[in-house]
Amino acid sequence: MRIRDRGKIKFMPAHFMPEHRALLRELARDELRQPRPLLDEYELEELENRVCYAMEYTYPVKISKWHDGFTYEERGHVHYLDPIRKEVRMITADGSAVTLKFEDIVAVEVVEGGKERNQ
Repeated sequence: MRIRDRGKIKFMPAHFMPEHRALLRELARDELRQPRPLLDEYELEELENRVCYAMEYTYPVKISKWHDGFTYEERGHVHYLDPIRKEVRMITADGSAVTLKFEDIVAVEVVEGGKERNQ
C-alpha cells in the first residue's frame, strides 16, 4: 500500500493569517543578518584617509555602511565631512544628498578613472 503525501499543501491552511506570514518573513530576514564588523584604529584611520583623499581630488567613492545587520552601498562624491556630528555628507549619482555616520561606515573604496582603488 502506497502512502500519498500532499507535501506542502497540507500546511497551507496555516498561512491564512497575516500575522503568521509576517512572522515567517521576519524569521527569514533574521537568518540573513550579520554582526557588525569590528574595525581597529588602523582600519578606521585608513577609512578616514580614503574619504579625505576622495574629497580633496573629487573622486567618486563607494562607501559600505552597516545598518541593522545588513551592509548597504552608497556611491557618489564626498561633499563635506562634519567632525562635530561625526558625519560624511555625500552627493549620489542621481543628485540626492546622503548623510552617513562615521560609526556606520565599514568600507570605503575610491574610484579613479572608472576602476576601483583601495589606495
